[in-house]
Amino acid sequence: MRLSTLKSTFAAASGLILAAQVAAAQEVNEKLSIVGAPTAGGTGFQTSGTEMARDVHWLDGMILTIITCITIFVTLLLIWVAVRYNSRSNPTPAKFTHNSPLEIAWTIVPVVILVFIGAFSLPVLFKQEEIPQADMTVKVTGHQWYWTYEYPDDKVIFDSYMIGTGEGNLSPAISDELHKAGYTDAEFRLAADNALVVPVNKTVVVQVTGGDVIHGFYIPSFGVHIAAVPGRLAEVWFKADKEGIYFGQCSALCGQAHSAMPITVKVVSQQAYDEWLAAAKVQNPAS
Repeated sequence: MRLSTLKSTFAAASGLILAAQVAAAQEVNEKLSIVGAPTAGGTGFQTSGTEMARDVHWLDGMILTIITCITIFVTLLLIWVAVRYNSRSNPTPAKFTHNSPLEIAWTIVPVVILVFIGAFSLPVLFKQEEIPQADMTVKVTGHQWYWTYEYPDDKVIFDSYMIGTGEGNLSPAISDELHKAGYTDAEFRLAADNALVVPVNKTVVVQVTGGDVIHGFYIPSFGVHIAAVPGRLAEVWFKADKEGIYFGQCSALCGQAHSAMPITVKVVSQQAYDEWLAAAKVQNPAS
């Protein structure tokens, strides 16, 4: 009897410890603010959560400035030519067909502009493509229509579905589920039941593949965008420098429920991540 009682007490204590771990991780997650999310009527980028995203946003702004200047210059040039050389202002047109200095100029100037753009864009491209030493590795598999996240070093694996999968409209039941998970109704179609959880300021290498058709793993705030192709293993990386919740989406038309494949990433402190991982190892062990 004493041995049986001792076993029961030990089992109950273990259950309480596990429950406490889950509760602690959930409590931290509930305090996270939403950092990277689409904005109704927005036309710009989502808030940057990585250095890579900031580099991409700066590069986009620089190229947009160059494009705007060229567009204004060409528009003004067309207007000037139309006014200065129409039949009324210039009744006797010139007969020449070549202008060597002008032809050299419109060849050299575009080359200089392209070299200038390349000098800034190639380093950003190399930074995206050159995978650094990982602090942790996550394998992501796209399915119709959900994601599977696997932490191979820690033997954890779980599926991630949109909260309200199969429902076309927001219902009271889905609203209640969203609120229980720490979201609001505004996150319907953005929030997933199981988020990809990573620690802040750690280099995360993501190995991406597809389980059936081509999907797209896209997290705008991280500057991460890569195809999940069946039979191929692609790699991308990010290093989130701000705690919070970030949303992404499958970016490849993958079938009927393509729009129901959100990506939810929770960037937490190292302590919160360790607590979550301890619970995940028990709840979602990889076989």
